Amino acid sequence: MSDSVGFIGLGNMGEPIAGNLLKAGYRLRVFNRTASKAAPLVKQGAQPVGRASDVAEPGGIVLTMLSDDRTVEEMCGEPGGFIEKLGANGIHISLSTISPGAARRLAEQHRKFKVTYIGAPVFGRPEAAAAKRMNVLVSGESAAKKRVAPILAAIGQATFDFGDAPDAANVVKICGNFMIASAIQTMAEAMTLAQKNGIDAAKMMDMMVQTIFACPIYQGYGRALSEQRFEPAGFRMALGLKDVDLALETAAASTMPMPIASLLHDRLLANIARGRGDMDWLAVSLGIAEDAGLGKSGDTK
Repeated sequence: MSDSVGFIGLGNMGEPIAGNLLKAGYRLRVFNRTASKAAPLVKQGAQPVGRASDVAEPGGIVLTMLSDDRTVEEMCGEPGGFIEKLGANGIHISLSTISPGAARRLAEQHRKFKVTYIGAPVFGRPEAAAAKRMNVLVSGESAAKKRVAPILAAIGQATFDFGDAPDAANVVKICGNFMIASAIQTMAEAMTLAQKNGIDAAKMMDMMVQTIFACPIYQGYGRALSEQRFEPAGFRMALGLKDVDLALETAAASTMPMPIASLLHDRLLANIARGRGDMDWLAVSLGIAEDAGLGKSGDTK
């Protein structure tokens, strides 16, 4: 483990990912704006630092797991920040779900300091991150991808390479999150329709995920919907709206209509307007039930 590794962003996803790097034997320096979130990792051997720039060493590797374009670009653009400190031969691995445009801007900015930007967004919720069951998407310069391959192998069950373009992995991630949001909306509508007709929706969904929809997204999210597991959030609804909006933004730049994404935007926004922004994005089902005249429990009002 000769590479110097730093990690910025210790939220629901960042903390278990960093934990897997420690388990793999990496010496890790960690930073989070809320310093107390580093405590579980410090107990595992991580070195906490007081400034983001302190996670980096010249020519080293830094991973970030941050919430959105603005946060990533602000962190990377800080004068005297970790990008400048990495310098020549340094690599920044961005695990965040950000726009393709932001990824391209970051790659260009990094080149000014001879740092390589690697996009490596991930598929998986916090429990999958902790169990190292995430799927990692990667794109960027070939030599840098080869160097960071052991790190990506330490945090996920599989890595999928989408070429040299810095934004390619983020396009794939946006497509995937759009498909997940669509599946959640579809399942929630089907379950509400079943309830309206006197069917046990949980029993129906159990049959579906064992037979014609026997795949991880339907199985995991379908059972969570049946059990109404909305809090604590594995993936906040506000972030779900952000990702659907990234799909719409990317579609507009590609001159492509996405009518289902537009519907998802409205559904998520309506639930956020009802105060559900910090609930899991599965809670979109509550709005569907309300529109159908059902309460949270499925009882007719």
